[in-house]
Amino acid sequence: MTTEKQHPFADKAVCKTLVRHGLLTKEQARDVLEKKARIQGNLEKEKADQAQDGAASTSVRNPVTIVDVIASFKFKRADNPSLELDEDAIFNVLADEWGYPYKKIDPVKLDLNLVTTTIPRNFAMKHLVLPIGVESGRLVVATANPFNAEVIEDLGRVSQMPVTQVVTAKSDVIRLINEFFGFKRSIAAAEVQFGAPSIDLGNLEQYVRLKATDELPANDHHIVNAVNHLLSYAFDQRASDIHIEPKRDTDLVRMRIDGVLHTVYKLPKKVHSAIISRIKTLSRLDIAEKRRPQDGRIKTAKGDAEVEIRISTIPVAFGEKVVMRIMDPDILFQEVEELGFTSQDFEHYQRMFSMPYGLILVCGPTGSGKSTTLYSTLRRISTPDINITTVEDPIEMIHEEFNQIAVQPAANVTFATILRNILRQDPDVVMVGELRDLETVQNAIQTALTGHLVLSTLHTNDAPSAIIRLMDIGLPHFLIQATLTGVISQRLVRKICPKCMESFEMDCEQLRQMGLDLGRDGRVKLYRGKGCINCRYTGYYGRTSVFEVMPYTRTLREKTTATADLSVVQDQALREGMVTLRENAVKKLLDGVTTYQEVMRVTWEQA
Repeated sequence: MTTEKQHPFADKAVCKTLVRHGLLTKEQARDVLEKKARIQGNLEKEKADQAQDGAASTSVRNPVTIVDVIASFKFKRADNPSLELDEDAIFNVLADEWGYPYKKIDPVKLDLNLVTTTIPRNFAMKHLVLPIGVESGRLVVATANPFNAEVIEDLGRVSQMPVTQVVTAKSDVIRLINEFFGFKRSIAAAEVQFGAPSIDLGNLEQYVRLKATDELPANDHHIVNAVNHLLSYAFDQRASDIHIEPKRDTDLVRMRIDGVLHTVYKLPKKVHSAIISRIKTLSRLDIAEKRRPQDGRIKTAKGDAEVEIRISTIPVAFGEKVVMRIMDPDILFQEVEELGFTSQDFEHYQRMFSMPYGLILVCGPTGSGKSTTLYSTLRRISTPDINITTVEDPIEMIHEEFNQIAVQPAANVTFATILRNILRQDPDVVMVGELRDLETVQNAIQTALTGHLVLSTLHTNDAPSAIIRLMDIGLPHFLIQATLTGVISQRLVRKICPKCMESFEMDCEQLRQMGLDLGRDGRVKLYRGKGCINCRYTGYYGRTSVFEVMPYTRTLREKTTATADLSVVQDQALREGMVTLRENAVKKLLDGVTTYQEVMRVTWEQA
């Protein structure tokens, strides 16, 4: 029998492994072993207090291990003092020493049914084992302790498959067991409660319900727990949108992360109505109305910050679809300098929003970051001695320093009508959500003419096109000349994941043939993400803006005539030093911020 001293998970064995791999110094290892008993006691007491307070979500409490003790010291890694010696780094090295692959689990990729139906929750928590997939007929199990042969035999018998083990950090295993089994329990209980057979009236195939059934109430605690889990999970995964989509037999839950949709769950169709009703209740929408689109909002907490969630419901083929857009203040309110401007473009833009009056336009398609630029700019110029008033449809994020007005067409509160009254509110700065029609444009121009700074958005492909677009709407060229201060256009590009970034070389001619001319010859050093758990193997993590800034100069005013041509305006702007979207994107490419695929994707019209 293996003694405790010989066991690979023994205290001294773990410390020796970390020292040998250069993560701990010998002095740090001695310090850990000397203080282990006291630290272990403190950690055990902390866990017991959490369980008593209800913070622990399981009755099974795992003992504190030597890895927990080492991680609690928060040492700097001996091989790289810029990094902390955390649980992931420790288990990664131990897995290598033990001869097992290490896996950082991506919860988005896990199958809810496989995780929760293979073994009971108490068994999973007691032994810290989590089924995470099936590969080549073998059950893949994540565990923090791969030396429990009896547990692996039990798993093989239950699943009737041979078992492959991978090592995962203990806290990750515990968190995923709590999340997945907790969510599954809520959904399963709700499904049982709503188990009476029924036909979905949302189905366009027009089945007739012959017998009425009681629907699961939206305040049922299982449904409340399930919706709370979806929101918390979206916050953890940095999702910007949650889609709940009814299909013929299932309910699909997808989340948009860094601009890309990921399928997260497939739920039983029986719980769809209850989940939608719960979301409608939270956002104060009409639960009984299922045939018309509705819009609402929820305000909730994300850690220490408040987050607003915009709700949109719409009837589709198999029921009501809901999209929840998460308006994170950390995203919407940023330092303007950190949005992605080059130093020269930021100088031009700062000069624009420092003007006491005039019209500034932010252009780009939906989802290009215009709201973030506007909100960040407003917060930058907001001081106690100026009055900022916004007209939005809808209000994206409540901010106490702004006076925000929501467009309500039913009450005849539109962009155009409210702008007529807004001047009586003594504003200094006015933000108009969007210039949609001639009446709105005329009122915004009138506001700028009377000595106010007006910021707004316009849907155009680039900055010079905004001038032509205003004239197409019907605005006389002399009013543009009198009020326009400047135009910026923007796009969002995905950033290369910093944890798996690698460099490679590519021939400029090859890029030129694909439509990306770097203005040079020979080979060029570029960067890409190899793919890791941090970025869900996409190679990208987070996004940044690419801008095109066009100050409206005297010569551009002269080019703005009743018969102005777009190419003339573009040529003049370029002569005056305007850097295009494509050129600024190429700068980010060469600086290692993004990839050539992203540059081509978001600036294709500039080629």
